[in-house]
Amino acid sequence: MENSITRKILESHLVSGNMVPGTEIFIKVDQTLTHDINAVMTYLAFEAIGLDRVRTECSVSYLDHNLLYVDNKTPDDHIYLQSAAKKYGVFVSRPGNGICHAVHMARFGKPGKISMGGDSHTPHGGAIGMLCIGVGGMDVATAMTGVPMRLTMPKVVKVHLTGKLRPGVNSKEIILEMLRRESVKGGLGKVYEYVGPGATALEVPARATIANMGAEMGATTSIFPADEQVRKFLKAEEREADFMEIQPDPDAEYDEEIEINLSELEPLVACPHLPDNVKKLSEIEKKPVQQVMIGSCTNASYADIAKAALVFKGHHVHEDVSCTCAISTKQIYKQLSRDGYLEMLVDAGVRLLEIACGPCCAIGQTPPTKGVAVRTTNRNFKGRSGNPNAELYLVSPESAAATAIMGTFASAEDIMGEEIQNLNSVQEPVKYFVDDSMIIKPLPLKEAEKVDIVRGPNIKHLPVPDAPEEHLCVPVSLKGGDNISTDDITPASAEFSSMRSNIPLMSQYCYHRYDEQFAARAKEMGKSIIIAGENYGQGSSREHAAINPMYLGVKCVIAKSIARIHRGNLINHGIVPLLFVNAEDYDSIELSDEMDIENFTDQLRSGEITIKNITKHFSFQVRLEVTENELEVVLAGGQLSFLKKQLENMNK
Repeated sequence: MENSITRKILESHLVSGNMVPGTEIFIKVDQTLTHDINAVMTYLAFEAIGLDRVRTECSVSYLDHNLLYVDNKTPDDHIYLQSAAKKYGVFVSRPGNGICHAVHMARFGKPGKISMGGDSHTPHGGAIGMLCIGVGGMDVATAMTGVPMRLTMPKVVKVHLTGKLRPGVNSKEIILEMLRRESVKGGLGKVYEYVGPGATALEVPARATIANMGAEMGATTSIFPADEQVRKFLKAEEREADFMEIQPDPDAEYDEEIEINLSELEPLVACPHLPDNVKKLSEIEKKPVQQVMIGSCTNASYADIAKAALVFKGHHVHEDVSCTCAISTKQIYKQLSRDGYLEMLVDAGVRLLEIACGPCCAIGQTPPTKGVAVRTTNRNFKGRSGNPNAELYLVSPESAAATAIMGTFASAEDIMGEEIQNLNSVQEPVKYFVDDSMIIKPLPLKEAEKVDIVRGPNIKHLPVPDAPEEHLCVPVSLKGGDNISTDDITPASAEFSSMRSNIPLMSQYCYHRYDEQFAARAKEMGKSIIIAGENYGQGSSREHAAINPMYLGVKCVIAKSIARIHRGNLINHGIVPLLFVNAEDYDSIELSDEMDIENFTDQLRSGEITIKNITKHFSFQVRLEVTENELEVVLAGGQLSFLKKQLENMNK
């Protein structure tokens, strides 16, 4: 069989299983990454496992998301994470070095390797021919033990790119076009593999924008060939020795195919409140815009910021607009400064932010009341910005700059006219400023053994769930709709993010913006079930969206469909993810209805479960769609309990 890039990499890392789409395989993981607002739970879990050292080729802890220290909690978390990294043999990227995905691809990523990261945008690294998969923090902790990781073998979709992007049209338009076609759940169980002459012409950071936002389609990951563009990028990073060419075979077989002619694309925009609500920028209502934010891991490469600066050249930010820019890494910041692009931004009235994730996950730069915010980030869920009544629009850096100047939606062509051809001259540097002084290397084992892990008062133990009960009789604590995001379940902001190492505190704000009575209601019920619609748990990989409900006594989620990463987090943290057999049954269930499940564990083993709605006097069917390994995790009461038993058996 002629193989795709995806199948070649998976085959080279396969430990067990058959590579048939939809079946379970186990793979060796080479690298892991975490970031600060999710990582405390990961390292608490790794501590509980009891190993003295990570067993991956490379694991990196990034301190990059919450650098807005509103109180003691976040600096305490950073000190804990740095000490845990020293203890267990993990690299640390210090605050100010850059956003995890951009730094990891530049300084650690290698073609042909497999990485798992505790963030949904981990697929960013697919731009260099690396298979990068976003997972929950418990899965990262598991991967760090060296245990082969379970993965549902994905379908591989060939995305054949032809043509060439016009000036003022960014690779952001490519992924927005993909979202328009595929939707926020169309990528479930798939890897998107970008090939063709249009892909060959894209520089690595432009590819990274596409790979990064593949997460918004629910995809397992996205990947590009490791070709001359990748060699050029790694050479510019002084890492050409890490290059390995990986191309699909000439007649590689794919499960599906998509064609996009890049020459036909024009500036696009994702409108509120989903990334797949994509329209032509020229056709949307010209609303007044109050805020523009350029940057984030998705669109803050050298070329992205330089092109935005050229749009601003000779212009100024509109007096009614607050415009900020967050550059992805320190090395890109220095390069832009040397080449004069930062001066262009400052002269135009753009405010330069910290080199950090920040506003993308509502850490600073929250929009005003009922504000219209235009961003180059990857998500625009309601409340994603920290303000549930704001409207978020997603565009390219060129369009964001034009919008900031005009005070309403605009493209680079609207501002530059024929001078838009000048954007063609911008390319990534032949050589980046390479400076790893902000990366702390792992200590030798003997020195690491002497390290004491430092815990601030806000850092509480990771709660461990119980195994499923034989007889479950519980009320419904939440009746939710479609597309509930992890932002809905665990709200984002500097304040809320700083609480994530303290589950008793954070759980008080579970569903705070979606249903502010939920936490108190669930706590009073003691044990309960959540009912939801389609695509439950979409968005960020934050496992707190599973841990907090579990802590509040939620035993099951019954939904029409569940997003991939969140489904894994539910399993890992002892909440059983169940799916309606008949979607119509969803309509017959109301908040506080009493649900009765007899012989629960036996029914879980069969995969078909009958539930009695005692309040409404009817029964309905649900199913548990899990692999054999996942079923064992469910019956054990979560991944931590299961993993401990697995490691004990391995060491006998």
